[in-house]
Amino acid sequence: MKVVITSGKRKRAIARASLKPGKGRIRINKILLEAIPSSFVRNRLLEPLMLSGDLSSQVDIDVSVAGGGSTSQAEAARLVIAKSLVQFSKDKQLEQKYLAYDRHLLVADVRRKETRKPNDSKARAKRQKSYR
Repeated sequence: MKVVITSGKRKRAIARASLKPGKGRIRINKILLEAIPSSFVRNRLLEPLMLSGDLSSQVDIDVSVAGGGSTSQAEAARLVIAKSLVQFSKDKQLEQKYLAYDRHLLVADVRRKETRKPNDSKARAKRQKSYR
């Protein structure tokens, strides 16, 4: 039995997925994908599954996500689902389809929140003067 384990990040959220042959059951933090209350999050998670076609109905995916907000957790989970499907199928066409649709399905977004600067309430390169 072939098992694929992948991980991915988005901002502070870290997702880990294990994919194995099965009946098409996808669980995020032990909750079935259909039972996720937010339709926006559910639709974001369904994107890689719809693009993969019938491959998603042949595998079971268990995703555990920790850290970050709900949207960044959804983005991290979406990333690991797509990465695990490509790794499982070893299909170059599926990889190209994901990259053409949205590059962030396979490549992590490395942008992070800019740190706040000393003596200032915001993240700014340099404090703007109010005189002169």
